[in-house]
Amino acid sequence: MEHHNTWITDVINNLLGALIAPIKNQFCSAIYSLWGTEYVPGHLVIPEHVIFAIIVFLFCFLFFTIAKKSFSLENPGKIQQIFEISIEFLNSQLEEIVGHGGKRYLPMVGTIGLFILFMNLCGQIPGFASPTSSLNVTVGCALVVFFYYNYLGVKKHGILGYLKQFVGPIPLMAPLMIPIEIISHLARPFSLSVRLFANIFGEHQVAAVFFALLPFILPLPIMALGLFASFLQAFIFMVLTMVYIGGALADEH
Repeated sequence: MEHHNTWITDVINNLLGALIAPIKNQFCSAIYSLWGTEYVPGHLVIPEHVIFAIIVFLFCFLFFTIAKKSFSLENPGKIQQIFEISIEFLNSQLEEIVGHGGKRYLPMVGTIGLFILFMNLCGQIPGFASPTSSLNVTVGCALVVFFYYNYLGVKKHGILGYLKQFVGPIPLMAPLMIPIEIISHLARPFSLSVRLFANIFGEHQVAAVFFALLPFILPLPIMALGLFASFLQAFIFMVLTMVYIGGALADEH
């Protein structure tokens, strides 16, 4: 199916494309030359997923900056109550999955979860696109989680202590366990990124097909399902992040 750019993508590229193109081409050409290949500029100077990821980031920054000014201990509003319930729920999940003291990882888990949620929901707005319908964005989020939990594991156990987890409980099984553990860890960012991308991209493609068949009526159930999938996929991403953190910090593997 042919992909059509949103009007926001076209406007921003028309306004900033000529300014950014020389810098981007020079940088990409230098990177590609390291691999012995030639960089060929694409149709868009600023890709659509980059534009909407930045829009979501700016929205989150402005929304939470404004929202926190209305927070009150004596008279909490509805938005504050929703966030308090969500934070209590995530803290309970962290304590259960990661273990005692898991609440300290709420800023990381909550931030990436909210960012993914808003990127998922972005595509439900007419004329907008979900950054998470691009594999580039989901791979980036998955790699952040991958490096983060490995960093936590090395920080707690030390490099040698963390690597001992790859050996397994029986030293004689190390030649078998080490390759399995390495493949398992490398598969995690692949699984995280593909799962999120496939669900969001697939939902948008189905909605687009139904919209072409019968506009404004037939796509509505799919859009409702898309809202549910947006929350569900963000939650799954957070839960898996908790699981990986808990595994990296565990004293026994």
